[in-house]
Amino acid sequence: MDQKLYEKRHLKNKLFHLLLAGCILFSITALALLLYDIFSKGLGWLDWQFLTSMPSRSPEKAGILSALVGSVWVIGLTSVFSLILGVGTAVYLEEYTDPKKLINRIIQLNISNLAGVPAIVYGLLGLAFFVRFLGFDKSILSGALTLTLLILPVITVASQEAIRSVPRSLREASYSLGTTKLQTITGVVLPYAMPGILTGSILAISRAMGEAAPLIMVGAAGYIAFLPKGPMDWFTVLPVQIFNWTSRPQEEFQYIAAAGIIVLMAVLLSANAVAILLRNKYQNRMD
Repeated sequence: MDQKLYEKRHLKNKLFHLLLAGCILFSITALALLLYDIFSKGLGWLDWQFLTSMPSRSPEKAGILSALVGSVWVIGLTSVFSLILGVGTAVYLEEYTDPKKLINRIIQLNISNLAGVPAIVYGLLGLAFFVRFLGFDKSILSGALTLTLLILPVITVASQEAIRSVPRSLREASYSLGTTKLQTITGVVLPYAMPGILTGSILAISRAMGEAAPLIMVGAAGYIAFLPKGPMDWFTVLPVQIFNWTSRPQEEFQYIAAAGIIVLMAVLLSANAVAILLRNKYQNRMD
């Protein structure tokens, strides 16, 4: 009886492994086909003229420069705002408050719930608060603050988990040397938790880099023929520009959109590579 039960469980385990392997294979195959379609259409249109030209109604003259610069502006500001606020919130909740208090449990519950709110809801909030109430208009600052709200819960939760992973013995050793709480946090806790914080931040900022819906809501234009020079300028970003091209009836714009997707992936991978290098630097220092 025990042998039959063992064989039955072993068979179920094998079938489950095969099911998971099939799902992974299907996902990889779909991704490979999608990437093949994008590269086969876009590589022929990807050249220096495409990278250094403004958008145009003519496919042969259309470029992505204004969207590329706009994405750098928006993601740069979003990264600064979200890291400062997200890590600061995590430090406050983990180091300065009592997690057993009702108010802190409510705050923690709301932060966790906000991580699952659809992006379009943040776009509506950004339109109502940043664009209209605060009067920031359809500016880079409005877009960056809206994306900050979008990824702030993810960075906060990831930072909290990283801070919780810091051994209590390290804090006690720091206090035994006569350091203050602030010195312990900045000199011991945050450096030790930085790899985990950066890992969560990489995922969150990568999500923000590919978002179009909330930025469309706050006024990101589909056509900008100038380079933004400050946070209060009008703007467009790569996902919005790509969306605009895919909606055009001319077939050539579909190829240009594919070239834009390649540029977006290159920017995304470059930003992730920098963040991963920083994470590894902190991790090696702690080791």
